[in-house]
Amino acid sequence: MWGLRWWHKFYGLMKLRQSEFNAFEYVILDLELTGLDAQNDEIVSVAWLMIERGKVHLDSSEYYINKEVQALSQSPIYHGIDEQMVEQGERLSQILTRLGAVLEGKILVCHNAQLDWAFLKQASKCRGLTLSPLAVLDTMAIEKRRLSARTEPLNSDSLTLQACRIRYHLPEYGAHNALTDALATAELLLAQASAINVGKRLKLGQLLQ
Repeated sequence: MWGLRWWHKFYGLMKLRQSEFNAFEYVILDLELTGLDAQNDEIVSVAWLMIERGKVHLDSSEYYINKEVQALSQSPIYHGIDEQMVEQGERLSQILTRLGAVLEGKILVCHNAQLDWAFLKQASKCRGLTLSPLAVLDTMAIEKRRLSARTEPLNSDSLTLQACRIRYHLPEYGAHNALTDALATAELLLAQASAINVGKRLKLGQLLQ
């Protein structure tokens, strides 16, 4: 039985990797956080929007503030979110439930997915919820592989969202707003996909780690 489950999972992954990029819907997500430790720090705000058939759908955008944040830390400075805004927010369980429904059958995309996905999994686990995207794409990891393939030197600022966007001549946006950063990540993903396929049909496996 275990072997059969493993085979189905392996076959599903291989089929996913061989599928065309534009065959899927993508949920581009960004989080604003109080810190970088998923075990101890908190999610301040969550925003996402959709890419379908290679186009960003602005009318799909959603933005929420977590009213359960215990300590905003530097959020008012970096994120522009203060106590009054938090009070008017929503419970994180409600936000994650909405996100879970949106992610069903779609691919999650983040810039630094290792960080955001860790926070999402931890927050969902604590609330008895499950998030099950088809796969998780990381625009930062995609860019790191592209730079490494060209043997370009990497420093601490090479893979920031803005630094990555500059390489594709994308416009500069104001940072530290979840919805703005979600849009910036969506545009970056499409720019990366265009640069990688060079007029050919792009397979999802070319973007996955």
